[in-house]
Amino acid sequence: MDNINSVNYGTDNFEIDVLERSYKVPVLVDFWAEWCGPCRVLGPVLEKLADENKDRWALVKLNTDKHPELSARYGIRSIPNVKLFVDGKVVDGFIGALPENMVTGWLSKALPGKYHNQVKNAEHLLDEGGIVEAQKILEEVVGAEESNDLAITLLARTYVFSDPHKALEIVDRIGPTSEYSDIAEAIKTFGEMFLYLEDSKPLKEGAVRGRYLSAIKSLRSQNFTDALDSFIDVIRKDRYYDNDGSRKACIAIFRLLGEDHEITRKYRPVFASVLYA
Repeated sequence: MDNINSVNYGTDNFEIDVLERSYKVPVLVDFWAEWCGPCRVLGPVLEKLADENKDRWALVKLNTDKHPELSARYGIRSIPNVKLFVDGKVVDGFIGALPENMVTGWLSKALPGKYHNQVKNAEHLLDEGGIVEAQKILEEVVGAEESNDLAITLLARTYVFSDPHKALEIVDRIGPTSEYSDIAEAIKTFGEMFLYLEDSKPLKEGAVRGRYLSAIKSLRSQNFTDALDSFIDVIRKDRYYDNDGSRKACIAIFRLLGEDHEITRKYRPVFASVLYA
């Protein structure tokens, strides 16, 4: 972590001092003004905490009278106003002069986890196809921080196409209230479907059974276009086959790939038109 200059009293280059720096260490920006009484109360609290936590986050004091354009940019209408920047974006904040214990409590929830950078690196590796390297990092993170839902979900994702049993075991730790419950549910959908490739007996007979199994095989090989073509075809012919399995599979694929992925953009309209025809 960046632990130099834990408090920056003003900035002439917001892009470097806040946005770029926040990719290395979380940056807390205190929007204040000299005439603001509550600002003079909160300021020393933030400065004290910044000095005590210089290995975890940094503080930038930004005078709104001297930087009105930045105040407007971040919608500052009342001060003191504190915003937390991580990876170039505002991720949390609060308004008003909170006492030290409340600021400390807020920070404990708002700051990214100790292994944020490692998980971010693993996520990048996974997107680039570096599954083995990502697994190694995520195994270490989950072993050290068992409550890291993002790391758990990503670890399950690294196994779902190669070892669905292990993926299901891992992702079962993600509860319905987790921030990552949607992607966890997608992984569960995949994992449970892949079990049919080991034993298809539980799958009922029907005109679409072969097409459905073909779709699952395509999905297992990560041929998402063929999988979607087949699942959508099953929806056309027998919408509720395998407890609405094809609809669930399509949604799971979209969640895994993300809404901006070209495959999602291409197939979502087709999926919707067939589903609601």
